[in-house]
Amino acid sequence: MILLSLKLILAHIIGDFVFQPNQWVKDKELKKQKSPYLYAHLLIHTVALCIVLQFDTAYWGAVVAIVISHFVIDLIKLYLNTRERARILFFADQMAHLLVIVVVVCIYESDSLSTINFYEPQIFLLATAILLVSVVSAIVMKVIMTKWNLEEDAHGDSLTNAGKYIGMLERLFVFVFILLNQWQAIGFLIAAKSVFRFGDLSRAKDRKLTEYILIGTLMSFGLAIIIGLGYQYTKVFLAK
Repeated sequence: MILLSLKLILAHIIGDFVFQPNQWVKDKELKKQKSPYLYAHLLIHTVALCIVLQFDTAYWGAVVAIVISHFVIDLIKLYLNTRERARILFFADQMAHLLVIVVVVCIYESDSLSTINFYEPQIFLLATAILLVSVVSAIVMKVIMTKWNLEEDAHGDSLTNAGKYIGMLERLFVFVFILLNQWQAIGFLIAAKSVFRFGDLSRAKDRKLTEYILIGTLMSFGLAIIIGLGYQYTKVFLAK
């Protein structure tokens, strides 16, 4: 049951986060079911599902059910989407997809016959955790942080997507430090980031900017810690 769940979640992450550029999202929001990227998105999901399920014909029904439900859920989201509803719909959309996965897993639980070795569940778990701590967390933070729009962000002085990649790297560092049980290194990383940002904050003398940076930093480290601890506990559970 756990292995099947990890496979389906991994396929979902690959299709919904890794291989879905912003251009596709904007085109889908504009053209809805007429957008070719909507069907390219479904095709990627189908391929990802087939690969993680090892093209096992026993799961073709699951693949069809997940892809069709994904199409329906995405279409509903596209028609309901507005700037005010964007954050709520993002999380509702993801919960709906996960609910479909839960239902499929419950149906196929007794049919989960696999010849894979003992360590394969660990590989799927690690791949899922890495994608969650990097790509997925970056998108989740972007959705939440867009609630605040600072004038500094509009000047275009920073590198393109620099904040996104810095956040992904720092969360990956935190994730690795948790796996190595080096909690003091996480404290050092927070201190180092504070030193680098101190000049910006002291020059800006802007309380909003300070609060914005603190919220983003704490949220980023918090997500990394939660995912890291979740990975460790799940790994121990799988080993039993």
